[in-house]
Amino acid sequence: MTDDSPLPGDPSLAARVARIVRVDHAGEYGAARIYAGQLAILGHGDKAALLQHMAAQEQHHLATFGQEIARRRVRPTVMLPLWHVAGFVLGAATARLGEKAAMACTVAVEEAIDEHYQAQITELGDDEPLLRDTIEEFRQEELEHRDIGLEHGAEQAPGYKLLSTAIKLGCKLAIKISERV
Repeated sequence: MTDDSPLPGDPSLAARVARIVRVDHAGEYGAARIYAGQLAILGHGDKAALLQHMAAQEQHHLATFGQEIARRRVRPTVMLPLWHVAGFVLGAATARLGEKAAMACTVAVEEAIDEHYQAQITELGDDEPLLRDTIEEFRQEELEHRDIGLEHGAEQAPGYKLLSTAIKLGCKLAIKISERV
């Protein structure tokens, strides 16, 4: 028996994959809603093209995990109605604080997602290589979003550290809830 062998009571690979697909679908849904909120406020400003680019990638991620939900017959999180409102409000509220605050929101979310996706990639290991590779591809795009946010003044947002910390904590809480509920 190796160190990574499952122990009695450990979830099966199928259960772990269902949890991954459920939470990633929820996360991409929330991200799409954040960009919708930001675009509602900043959709005609000089950051509109950047926001639309990132929103389009999030829509692709969401569609991909939506297909995985259907293909694998995974129950989506029951929290989607809350994430629908919370994501939009977070996006719109940070955009109302200004372009730099919107970028700070992007950086905070993407840093939390990077950590989350990296843990999933490690957890999957050689199991489910197509899913693992999809998550890695999306992780790279999320890192691109983080870098865009940093290049466009995220760290100059008023209260950046506090805002970033609060958003990351919210993301981590949403992840934990969506994995299970």
